[in-house]
Amino acid sequence: MVSYESLKSGYEKNWDNLQIRPARLAEANATARKAINGKATYQQVERLTGVPWYFVALCHYRESNFDFDTYLGNGESLHRVTCLVPKGRGPFASFVDGAVDALRVQHFVGTQDWCIARTLYRLECFNGLGYHAKGVNSPYLYGGSTLYGPPEARPGKFVADHVFDPTHTDSQLGTAVILHAMMSLDSSITIGDSPSIVPRSEPDEDVASSVLLMQQTLNRLGANPPLDEDGISGPKTKAAVSQFQQQHGLEDTGLLDGTTISAITRAGVQPVQTANIDLSQILGRLENLAQLLQPGAAPTGATPIAIPPIGTLPAGQTTQLSQILTQLQSLTQALQPGATIPVSTTPAANTPVNVLGQLLSLITKTAPATPAATNPAPTDQLKQVVDLLGALLGNKPVLGQVNGALGETIGKMLDGKKTALGIAGSLITALLSAVTTSPNAGGLAGLLGTIASAVPGLSQFALPISLALTAWGVLGKMEKWAQGTAPPPKPTT
Repeated sequence: MVSYESLKSGYEKNWDNLQIRPARLAEANATARKAINGKATYQQVERLTGVPWYFVALCHYRESNFDFDTYLGNGESLHRVTCLVPKGRGPFASFVDGAVDALRVQHFVGTQDWCIARTLYRLECFNGLGYHAKGVNSPYLYGGSTLYGPPEARPGKFVADHVFDPTHTDSQLGTAVILHAMMSLDSSITIGDSPSIVPRSEPDEDVASSVLLMQQTLNRLGANPPLDEDGISGPKTKAAVSQFQQQHGLEDTGLLDGTTISAITRAGVQPVQTANIDLSQILGRLENLAQLLQPGAAPTGATPIAIPPIGTLPAGQTTQLSQILTQLQSLTQALQPGATIPVSTTPAANTPVNVLGQLLSLITKTAPATPAATNPAPTDQLKQVVDLLGALLGNKPVLGQVNGALGETIGKMLDGKKTALGIAGSLITALLSAVTTSPNAGGLAGLLGTIASAVPGLSQFALPISLALTAWGVLGKMEKWAQGTAPPPKPTT
């Protein structure tokens, strides 16, 4: 970021060494007289803004050669809305009204420090600080002096937007040269040192950090040409802001107003959008993969992705974990926009953490970009995907609503056992009920009689629970058959 403090000594040195070329002295004095002739009008602007009248006169010279029918900000007519940056200003009833607006846009209103270094800095900022990067004293300040152009100094000029010609010499007089001539003709113009009591920062400095942030954000968004990140809202920055406003349907002014700053900030922090992929499609493909893991089963529903065939181990054992991870790796790459599925994947890279992390990362990035209309419940679908992945890596079928009613842990513990436990419990309850009439019997009958008599009403509660558990197990098996996740029949000898 270019700061005033970093350039201050250079301005002071140049002012001390400034000499008007003898061939341009008459022209400089004539121009200075024109500026002084408009002093009364410029002083009206000074009373309204606090900006010195001679500074207003110098800006007026560079923008429209003292034409009082023009807007101070860009030299366009006062009687129509401006088309150049700053755009959309006016029309204005008078030069004074337009000048006040232009100085407010530049954040010069309310400034207090008008020492020579600060004055030259603000004059150059009005046109842009691009010459510093070229190692050339700006002709906007020093044209017509020995500080710019041969034989004493280097030439160079921006002959078009962002086009610098190092051999071209600007023929227009610089504002520092005219100010030097004005001070020799009007003794009331006195420029001293910085005031002893000034605010911690000037109004134009207060906005520098915001301008710098916007320049950095616009560069990240692809500003062309890239902006100098100097914190100065010069012509290039205004042009980039104008382009952004046009692209985003904002009022095209070229100025960093509150609405534009908010829009640039939002655009700079928005994540890169990925292709819209419905999570239901991902879920369907994972279900196909789950069915492929069942020995002898064929995928149904959505067309499965092209993946290497799955083999099985001898004696009907489950598919190897490395093969499952290869399948998931292929699915992950298939979901990447524009990606191609590899023919083979290195087994060493297919760790459960790596593959599952890649797939879940892709799903997480995809979920926010999926429109609500096509995917009404992305959170529920994402949970189903995670459940499916857990089942795939564990080679266990996903619990349905019946088998998973008591949660994942208890549901898996009772999975496939509820019917057997219910039948056994019913038989034991019936047996205990039969022996309660002879509690004094010996042997096994006596032991059962003792247990039954110790728990009054055992059969009244245990038998309904056992029968309910049996019915629950039957419903769970029916659910598995309906989902196609029931285990295949065991081969008989």
